[in-house]
Amino acid sequence: MRLNQRWRRDLVLAGGGHTHVLALRMLAMRPVPGCRITLVSLDDYTPYSGMLPGLIAGHYSHGQAHIDLRRYCARLGVRFIAARAQDLDLNRQRLHLHGRPALAFDVLSLDIGSQPCWRDVAGASNHAVPVKPVHGFYHRWKAVEQQVLAAPAGRPPRLVVVGGGAGSVELALAMRHKLGSAEVEITLVCGQDLLETYAHSTRETVRSRCLRHAVKIVEQSLVTQVGEGRLSLAGGAVIAFDELFWCTSAEAEPWLSAAGLACDGAGFLLVRDTLQLLHHDHLFAVGDVATQVAHPRPKAGVYAVRQAPVLARNLAAYLQQQPLRGHVPQRRYLSMLSLGDRSAVAERGLFRASGSWVWRWKNHIDTRFMKQFVNLPRRMPEPPREKSPMQCGGCGAKLPADPLREVLAELSSNFPGIVDLQLLADDAAAVALPPQADLFQSVDVLRELIDDPWLMGRLAMLHALGDLHAMGAQPHSVLAHVTLPYARPGIQAADLYQILAGAVHELSREGARLIGGHTLEGPELAVGFTVNGLVTDRALGKNLLAHGDCLVLCKPLGSGVLFAAHQQGLAKGEWITGTVRNMLLSNATAAGIARRHELRAATDVTGFGLLGHLAEMLDGSDLQAQLNGPAVPLLNGVADCYRRGLESSLQAGNIANARRVLAASQDLFAPEIQPLFDPQTCGGLLLAVTENHCADLLAELHDAGYPSAANIGQVSRKRTPEQTVVSLCDFSS
Repeated sequence: MRLNQRWRRDLVLAGGGHTHVLALRMLAMRPVPGCRITLVSLDDYTPYSGMLPGLIAGHYSHGQAHIDLRRYCARLGVRFIAARAQDLDLNRQRLHLHGRPALAFDVLSLDIGSQPCWRDVAGASNHAVPVKPVHGFYHRWKAVEQQVLAAPAGRPPRLVVVGGGAGSVELALAMRHKLGSAEVEITLVCGQDLLETYAHSTRETVRSRCLRHAVKIVEQSLVTQVGEGRLSLAGGAVIAFDELFWCTSAEAEPWLSAAGLACDGAGFLLVRDTLQLLHHDHLFAVGDVATQVAHPRPKAGVYAVRQAPVLARNLAAYLQQQPLRGHVPQRRYLSMLSLGDRSAVAERGLFRASGSWVWRWKNHIDTRFMKQFVNLPRRMPEPPREKSPMQCGGCGAKLPADPLREVLAELSSNFPGIVDLQLLADDAAAVALPPQADLFQSVDVLRELIDDPWLMGRLAMLHALGDLHAMGAQPHSVLAHVTLPYARPGIQAADLYQILAGAVHELSREGARLIGGHTLEGPELAVGFTVNGLVTDRALGKNLLAHGDCLVLCKPLGSGVLFAAHQQGLAKGEWITGTVRNMLLSNATAAGIARRHELRAATDVTGFGLLGHLAEMLDGSDLQAQLNGPAVPLLNGVADCYRRGLESSLQAGNIANARRVLAASQDLFAPEIQPLFDPQTCGGLLLAVTENHCADLLAELHDAGYPSAANIGQVSRKRTPEQTVVSLCDFSS
């Protein structure tokens, strides 16, 4: 989030297709004043279609053939929301997302690709693996590859690819090349002639290659039905298979036409030459999901790439109320087909060529294309600043009453019993305590950690509740404290709803209520909560350890350094996705399990890092702790970040604090030790349990969804008062 920027318009790009990822770079290089850009994509990584056959064949790695969208957006200053679009509310201008609140927009662009068209083939959706969307196909292919390579001698596995276009040909030959000498039967089933839109010489080259590599071609054979391991063709023929891949013509997702948008017969959105939808000036569509009414073209990646500069220019023009330009796609383009090994065939018009040099040519084009998503400037241009009125402080910095009232009313309607509108309307809320219950309170506030407001609300709530879980308290009620960045009131209201909806989503699992709060506007986002919890028996403490206790850490370390890397655009998307998944794992279940296993003491590992919070547990006692380095669990990517010299801004302070408990001879800056000082957000519980209960506790934690829970050390008595409080073992291994 750029500081002190008053956002006036929300531009949402749904889908991580070729057009969108290229247009994002162009928009970031020439930012529109007052425009906030958000990319919504189901996956962190989007594949480049030109390199997909090479990926299957083993010529490219996953990273070489995919664009890391989360990292890309971080470098561009674009919000990234990992979600699947599933509906559109035209009246309220909201994009509905699966499993989370709808996203408001002023301008929306759709590049969500297509899905397999198999409605007329009974059983296909139950027994076939669609090649689109690619993420599902690739993961299934990797599993099939391992099964084929590990198959015992005897009947060869039978793989069938349905489709006669360029994609199916490349796929079948790539599979054959990757499987090498393994016994396998690969059959390509074409409803019409193989590559019927290509030149005769190109078709013959491909047929010859398929024959040479034992890829069987069945042409002019429409599939009529798919059963368990059986493919029925028109005319009565049957083909047996062990795995079936579907690579035929595609159609659009049905929710597009259901939303009232103009579509063609296959459900694809009809757009003008400006790439705007028919009848909707503020809606754009590109890539496979769109059909230009005046210039229809086949669904091919080359057309999507050529649309990108037009989309970027027209989005910027529309947002600034300037004239838009039309786009006329070319009629012919250079088509290059990979032939499995490092050879390819190419044609354009009267030009024909094939051989290894064509593959090298194609490889040069593809790798050059992908470099532009990695080689980005360290700092993107700042948008031009617009004059805005002086912002008030004090109570004048509160959000206006009308948008706040609308947010709370919608929240109360969607979360009845968790959010009480009448209770929120009072000046103060009463907290009724049951008999013999003690009230425990804690407060935590987070600056913007991730630019998805719904996730930010969830994380901030879980982080605040962590103190209650560590004390063994049952969450009862919560007060919210939210500072929203300067923006148009409508944008602030939409963000506030997302934040509070995320927070209440977590509260609903705890049986607690949101009873009030306060909002402000300021230069950057901050989300915090005052949490109230009740204890009716004995509260847990952090200072009740005993000699012989085992130290169990429930969740891995490293969120601090990973988000420091993310803010610089240096973290892989999969690292951040894994980190967020880990952070969303509540400590509530772990706390309940621990209480059944002679739990001595507990604390949650947060800002002061593992060593800082362990030192608090040992303060004032005659005990010491010995940590086992290899046993300390780390998040994926942490070791890589520390080897590169990255760290959180609080790291140095945590190291300085740790000097009082570690031996003076200890090298505190060794890379393998750095994660012990890493400040955690939504960190796991650190538990002290008796040794005879440790194994059973770990087994239950693993079964309950804490796979990284580990015994990381043991507590013992000091031999002398001056002895080191914490000693580190095997951290260099």
